[in-house]
Amino acid sequence: MKNQTQAMGHRQVLESLSGLLLALFVAMVSSTVVSTALPRIIGSLNGTQTQYTWVVTATLLTATATTPIWGRLADLFNKKTLVQAAIVIFVIGSLLSGFAQDTGQLIAARAFQGLGVGGLQALVQVVIAAIIPPRERGRYNGYLGAVMAVATVGGPLLGGLIVDVSWLGWRWCFWVAVPIAAIAFVVLQATLKLETVRRENVRIDYLGAALIAAGVSTLLIWVSFVGNSFDWLSWQTGAMVAAGLVLLGAAIAVELKVDEPVVPLHIVVQRTPALAIIASLAVGMAMFGGAVFLGQYFQIGRGYTPTEAGLLTIPLMAGVLVSSTVSGRMISRSGKVKPYIVAGTITLVLGFLGLGFVDHATALWIVGIAMAVVGIGVGMTMQNLVLAVQNSVPLSELGAASASVTFFRSLGGTIGVSVLGAVLANRVTADLSTALHVPAGQSTGDTSALNLKALPPQVQTIVHTVYGDATAHIFLISAAVGVIGVIAALLLKPITLRTTIDLEKKESAAVR
Repeated sequence: MKNQTQAMGHRQVLESLSGLLLALFVAMVSSTVVSTALPRIIGSLNGTQTQYTWVVTATLLTATATTPIWGRLADLFNKKTLVQAAIVIFVIGSLLSGFAQDTGQLIAARAFQGLGVGGLQALVQVVIAAIIPPRERGRYNGYLGAVMAVATVGGPLLGGLIVDVSWLGWRWCFWVAVPIAAIAFVVLQATLKLETVRRENVRIDYLGAALIAAGVSTLLIWVSFVGNSFDWLSWQTGAMVAAGLVLLGAAIAVELKVDEPVVPLHIVVQRTPALAIIASLAVGMAMFGGAVFLGQYFQIGRGYTPTEAGLLTIPLMAGVLVSSTVSGRMISRSGKVKPYIVAGTITLVLGFLGLGFVDHATALWIVGIAMAVVGIGVGMTMQNLVLAVQNSVPLSELGAASASVTFFRSLGGTIGVSVLGAVLANRVTADLSTALHVPAGQSTGDTSALNLKALPPQVQTIVHTVYGDATAHIFLISAAVGVIGVIAALLLKPITLRTTIDLEKKESAAVR
């Protein structure tokens, strides 16, 4: 495959990328199409702020927990078949989500959908790395950035239109991805040509994968409920934190012993991968955690429709599109990636600092500028952190290494959504109780605060103010977390991207 891929011309690469980018588009749309529609969805199902967070967290959680497994499978089996399998799982999850009758069913279906999303996010990166050398990959990151931008701008607009059009209804927010996924499956079959990898005596580390998934899930479930369902200092906290740490400790012990670890520890402890992972964790927490609640800010905090909320997020995605395209081409030209990662993390922090001072009455142009700055930071960091790690590992471990970075970025996003969602829920509950002069948890009677149309006009005004003012606090937390990413980026070694698909033999031996 090595000679075949190195012989690929620009047109052949684009043909191979077409199905992959369509699959990535489907995975991203599945999240963004829901972002502006979610307040309406949870409101119609009479759900709570905690359930709102869990509809997002459930997908992130299963996607995160399974990403290392998909990455290791990509090193052992045919990558194209695995991508198509992830698409099938995603389609089933999308159909189930659309048929959900209550928030519990929706959360469960979204968790299943996340299994496919995790596969698509990890495998697309792996396949691209298997056919394009790191030095050339920068220019193609522009295409990735374009797909991300279109999906993230188009998704909220589409979701807003769907819930605003009465004859469609919110269920089509989930079903609309099904035909796109089917097209991606067919296009992949026709355009992506990869040799089948056949290895004797392959052993998949199911035990390590199960322990990692169980440990991460336990800690994230704790984060989602602590401070709301039980106190920080309680027996529930002690039991869940202890169980999560024990499971992750057992996972590390297993990973050190098995021949084919899900997370290759000998790679992730090296300086470049380790720092890139730390930066990805921080960027993921800040980016996913902050961006998820922008749609809610515009709708619940400012009173805009889902369609209008989608339009108002365009500056964020415009920043992603422009910065990922420009930085990708400049990286391919110079071969240097660290300056762009450092600049991106700093820009991300500045953007979230700007959003940290918004309230229910802030001028929209100020909010738009801050969102654009966040988008520029995201565009310069996300793909380039993966690229830095891919540049330092041999082709045989590309899948596991790429998935490890994606895993920790998704983990950061999941933690971010869980923690910031819990902070927002607690703040909103307390502020609503104070404003309405009723005990906490009874501020709107039997009606969800997210179901604005069912609330009296005077209560709607209070809800707008409370949500609009409370959201700034989670953006300030995102900025503080982003500082960790800045520090990790500054500590990265200066990297010159290689021009070959695989490491030279001496380099490969050194990595091992």
